[in-house]
Amino acid sequence: MATKQQYDELCRQIWHHNTLYYVEHAPEISDEEYDALFKKLEQMEKDHPEWISPSSPTQRVAESLTNGFKTVVHQIPMLSLANSYSKEEIEDFIKRIQKLVGKKEISFSVELKMDGIAISASFEKGCFVRGVTRGDGRQGDDITVNMRTIAALPLQLYGEDVPDFLEVRGEVFMPRSVFNELNEQKLQDGEPLWANPRNAAAGSLKLLDPQEVSKRQLSIVFYGVAEESSAKLSKQSEVAPFLRSLGLPVLDYFAHCHTIEEIWEFAEKIRGLRSSLPYDIDGIVIKLNDWKDQKRLGVTGKNPRWAIAYKFAAEQAVTRIHDITVQIGRTGILTPVAELEPVFLAGSTIARATLHNEEEVQRKDIRIGDMVTIEKGGDVIPKVVSVNFSQRPEQSHPWHMPSHCPCCGSPVVKVPGEVAVRCPNESGCFEQQIRKLIYFAGKQAMDINHMGEKVVIQLFQKGFIKHPADIYTLTEREVSQLSGFKAKSIQNLLASIEKSKDVSLERFIMALGIKYVGTGTAELLAARAGDIKALMQMNIDELMLIEGVGEKVAHAVVDYFAQDSHLREVRRLLELGILPRMRTVQTFTDHLFNGKAFVLTGSLEHYTRSAAASLIKERGGKVTDAVSKKTDFVIAGIDPGSKLEKARALNIRILNEEEFITLL
Repeated sequence: MATKQQYDELCRQIWHHNTLYYVEHAPEISDEEYDALFKKLEQMEKDHPEWISPSSPTQRVAESLTNGFKTVVHQIPMLSLANSYSKEEIEDFIKRIQKLVGKKEISFSVELKMDGIAISASFEKGCFVRGVTRGDGRQGDDITVNMRTIAALPLQLYGEDVPDFLEVRGEVFMPRSVFNELNEQKLQDGEPLWANPRNAAAGSLKLLDPQEVSKRQLSIVFYGVAEESSAKLSKQSEVAPFLRSLGLPVLDYFAHCHTIEEIWEFAEKIRGLRSSLPYDIDGIVIKLNDWKDQKRLGVTGKNPRWAIAYKFAAEQAVTRIHDITVQIGRTGILTPVAELEPVFLAGSTIARATLHNEEEVQRKDIRIGDMVTIEKGGDVIPKVVSVNFSQRPEQSHPWHMPSHCPCCGSPVVKVPGEVAVRCPNESGCFEQQIRKLIYFAGKQAMDINHMGEKVVIQLFQKGFIKHPADIYTLTEREVSQLSGFKAKSIQNLLASIEKSKDVSLERFIMALGIKYVGTGTAELLAARAGDIKALMQMNIDELMLIEGVGEKVAHAVVDYFAQDSHLREVRRLLELGILPRMRTVQTFTDHLFNGKAFVLTGSLEHYTRSAAASLIKERGGKVTDAVSKKTDFVIAGIDPGSKLEKARALNIRILNEEEFITLL
């Protein structure tokens, strides 16, 4: 019979091995041995649920969805860094620091500049209690539940000197390998690609379902201490060893420098290593080493006087385009792709680059045979930056999107108001059908294990599946005809198909492949509708009241369910046993904004205009373009236009952004 002491020791062991794996990159045991320890812990907690604490290694992913993110005020502001782009600017920074501190002999702690999402993490008695985004530096979003899903973040600190309270600063990021895998799936599905891992990480942290966040495989590193109860640190160079001693992941490369030449040598070393790192960086950070001097210098605006970032330029390469092909996504979008002579760039060999759309090709006048300069957009996605017109072949001619789908031969169409060109043959274009089936079975949707792209293509080519519902009628005899499938793999696939019937409502909405509906939008729709039948009956006005759902998405949802073929497919899926789990419906009642008319003018600091409009509509208000006697509120941001003067003339209540946030 296990004792509480044995349970606590097992938790400590597992966190120790987590630290070795994620922080030290030096595991002592195999994955199988680790899994055995974890299963033992799960059994103990099953036998003794009263022992389970929030810091248990099993309590990383919450079961339920959040209702949004609370705003948290930073007790110590999270500052942003001023940037420099040359050796001369770094030298000017050093001279400025020497003058401010009144001495020539000073040292600097130099580290990598992560290209991720700045966060703050707080620990009490060694237990992780809160994670907050940087936000505007004064306040951010409470993302504690989502941060708990990050495997590299210990929920319990262990060490010889764990402070009673510790607030540390760091960055959440998506590893390059994960980003590439997820973006490749997006490319196959004809979805907009993430621009870079930073965008992907930011979008992932905003998801309302922590179980979905966990699938994004985010990671984290720490590099700063905001406040810690032991107060034993006196230099910036002591921070990383201190954090590492507690089991927190830290950056890999540091330097203790005294001169511009030492700093520049470190910068050049990191520039050379940049492409081989498993995560994105965009430069180095130079910090005055002595904490007393840091406090004396303080801040100017939103930037510390005692630190500066040196940012690297994007890496580029030159190669030739030997062809421009067209890829068809699951929604019928035709995307031009440059087929390149393979060239090594930023750590990988690049053979293809997306050209986005026909307008992009024409704007840059990109042609087959051109010598082009490419770089990784956001240092990751290959894109054509420019064309060397002096080396253009004499026989070249402008490229145009084909007038007919290269797959099914249907005339392509250009939807008014959109850049994209589409194949309208939704049911007859087999490339679209295959992409839809792959997407339906994929991780973001029904998540059917053992049913990857190659399996879907085989099933489609053999005529066993044509529509998503056909997946749930597959028999053992049919699956046995797939190449490489034996008894165990047949049973694994059929079991995974059966298991996928128990699915959350938002994942089921995602699986339907409604145009413009991504993961975040699917969550918003699920939260408001509650069940799939209610969503099928919602009209455009009802949909546009949902925060984050605009007119384009609302029309897409209504248009999708207006098609008989889609309705038949959804009903068939439900009849075959798929049970999308219902959600508690989110509503606002009796809000101050209900029935009120708003006009927005000027730029807002915390919201885009469309986001602010969505927040108003969710609370029952409406947003108009022109100020009139019927206008109840005008929200005035930075550089407001003539609408502000008209509002004053009509004696309409004017809100600044802070007042608007308070009323929300």
